[in-house]
Amino acid sequence: MDTWVVYLLECHDGSLYCGATNNVEKRVATHNVGKGAKYTKSRRPVTLLLTSKLLPKRDALKLERVVKKRKANEKVEYLKLFT
Repeated sequence: MDTWVVYLLECHDGSLYCGATNNVEKRVATHNVGKGAKYTKSRRPVTLLLTSKLLPKRDALKLERVVKKRKANEKVEYLKLFT
């Protein structure tokens, strides 16, 4: 089974970024060199705040969509429900 996590980053400007990956360490490193996402490219460095438990890819992508729809102040608490 291919397992993924949903992760939450804090950007240098204090904003939050949510994503899903099967290799969180590599993905955070990619964000920090400016190759990860358009949003984080200008907000480096980023810091990993939280990851979900391991999930099947399908479930992780669904959770990522739900977290991204939350207001910034709700994202951390909501994702904590899945750790």
